[in-house]
Amino acid sequence: MKLIAILGAGESGMGAAMLAKGKGYDVFVSEFGTISDSKKASLSAAGIEFEEGGHTEEVILNADLIIKSPGISSSISIVKRAFNEGIAVIDELEFAHRFSAGKVIAITGTNGKTTTTLLTYHLLKAAGLDVGLAGNVGKSWAAQLIDIDHEWWVIECSSFQIDGFISFKPSIAILTNITPDHLDRYEYQFDNYVNSKLRLFKNLASNNCAIINADDLTCMQGLNRIKIQASLHCFSLKGVQSNGGYLAGDQLIIQVSGRKSTIPLSAIPIPGDHNLMNTLCATMAAMLAGVEESQLLAGLKTFTNAPHRMEKVRALDGVTFVNDSKATNVEATAYALGSYQNPIVWIAGGVDKGNDYSVLDKYTANIKALICLGKDNSKLKSAFQKTIPEIRETANINEAVRWSQVFSESGDVVLLSPACASFDLFKNYEDRGNQFRSAVLSLNRSIV
Repeated sequence: MKLIAILGAGESGMGAAMLAKGKGYDVFVSEFGTISDSKKASLSAAGIEFEEGGHTEEVILNADLIIKSPGISSSISIVKRAFNEGIAVIDELEFAHRFSAGKVIAITGTNGKTTTTLLTYHLLKAAGLDVGLAGNVGKSWAAQLIDIDHEWWVIECSSFQIDGFISFKPSIAILTNITPDHLDRYEYQFDNYVNSKLRLFKNLASNNCAIINADDLTCMQGLNRIKIQASLHCFSLKGVQSNGGYLAGDQLIIQVSGRKSTIPLSAIPIPGDHNLMNTLCATMAAMLAGVEESQLLAGLKTFTNAPHRMEKVRALDGVTFVNDSKATNVEATAYALGSYQNPIVWIAGGVDKGNDYSVLDKYTANIKALICLGKDNSKLKSAFQKTIPEIRETANINEAVRWSQVFSESGDVVLLSPACASFDLFKNYEDRGNQFRSAVLSLNRSIV
């Protein structure tokens, strides 16, 4: 019986452990931190051995296969030793893929992948297709496969997950864009990060489809690095695409597989040019999966995006408060800042991931105040001290929200769009967004 060692007892690790045990493997789960009592009970009930508080190398390096949590860096010693000893180290999605007969729509990109994933899933489900949702959003794919498989799976793939792919092969692969992010995990080399994203396409065959951003120079240059065997479909807001999707005046035109659909901009429920691109990706994928134009239009009417993505929290005294906590990199924040013509009070900061804030310079004329929210705000303050007239800093989100009310007036937007990770002050971006929402909802009328 083959031994599978699983590093990390989070959502993906637990799902992989349960699926592997169900398929007859001997399984050992190793968690460097602590495992909750409920997870321990589940592992024990399934007959799965586990440890916490460290990794026992003599057990893990005796495994036939290692499944690593995407949050664990490949640079840690146990993973390096596994590579050196020729043990395959894969991701949960790679493992789950081996036990699914469904067709996969896989979506990656620095920004927009979650919205694109959720919208694609919604459009297929609303059209009546048998479809599941997994990956970097929703429940573990492996855990779901214990009970059910679907004809289609829509899967969000982070670069960390793609790093653990070997044979993973989507029917439709989507790349929304590539901008610098997570450089701390890629030796601060942008090319390493780009290569990770492009690996999503390496196993595609001629009967598969690739959807790529024609407006993103990095994406298009990346095509020269790899030989994509799949049929190529591009999307653009700047020019006509004969086999893909594009913006034409007040509508989106999608032309794929000899079929054409027209989507009025008024039918798109999520604001901003970046969401036009997300909609192009999702509608193209849905059409390639067989969804008709009338079904696309009906599905768009009922779509609601996930929280923390340009989420309007409330309007108070004519000021609109927006929660964009999911914007954990500079490019995502650029999309948010560029979506408003109104004066902005901007709340930003957190764990810097090698950010180049000069990308945001063209938006500063519209920013009346910057409230830095983080433990170390020196880089953020330095980047904007000459261009934003009012800069404050705090490590308390309630204080940040109160200050935003002081600096704003009717017609303004208070925008939480951090451009940074959240782990200095919060559990994750959801926790940051939830605390922002609570602080905004607790505000009284104008305190000026």
